[in-house]
Amino acid sequence: MSSLFLDMSLAIMGAGIGAGLVTIGAGLGIGKIGESAMQAMARQPEVSGKVQVAMLIIAALIEVIALFGIVICLLIAV
Repeated sequence: MSSLFLDMSLAIMGAGIGAGLVTIGAGLGIGKIGESAMQAMARQPEVSGKVQVAMLIIAALIEVIALFGIVICLLIAV
């Protein structure tokens, strides 16, 4: 019985660590996108609209990947 409890607690701990790493990765990715977009807009202000649209689309895709990773981590824990 204690082996089952240990296995379950390790699964929950692993899911928590995995969810944290996914969140950190998504935050770093979106930060890098924002940094690059601001640099591009500063260098060429005339294309700022196109850069902003592309930045928002890529940020949304990163958020979807992060959400998928968190869901997978939570499913592992259950």
